[in-house]
Amino acid sequence: QVQLVESGGGLVQAAGSLRLSCAASASILIFNNITWHRQAPGKRRELVAQITRSGVTDFANAVKGRFTISRDNAKNTVFLQMNDLKPEDTALYYCNAQRRTPKNDYDYWGQGTQVTVSS
Repeated sequence: QVQLVESGGGLVQAAGSLRLSCAASASILIFNNITWHRQAPGKRRELVAQITRSGVTDFANAVKGRFTISRDNAKNTVFLQMNDLKPEDTALYYCNAQRRTPKNDYDYWGQGTQVTVSS
């Protein structure tokens, strides 16, 4: 069973930055896609950013130009760099890894890391 552990969350003032990390217990090269999601209180979980095995990235419109996603295959870690943070970015941020095989699909989730942005 693959485990994902997020870290790097915290309390930051608006316009500040944070870098979240998602460390996997296995090689991240086995995953087709790794994504970051977030969920604010009373709201649905939403996709924030994703990076494919080949390094192609995509972002939600709300974070484009402010967030970047990257991966360090040697460290089995994916990063979410968040700049110019806004109070509406406050949420619990989750890492998700997806693996697709001919026989099965696998989805793994971390426990989340809290990001709080004060105005």
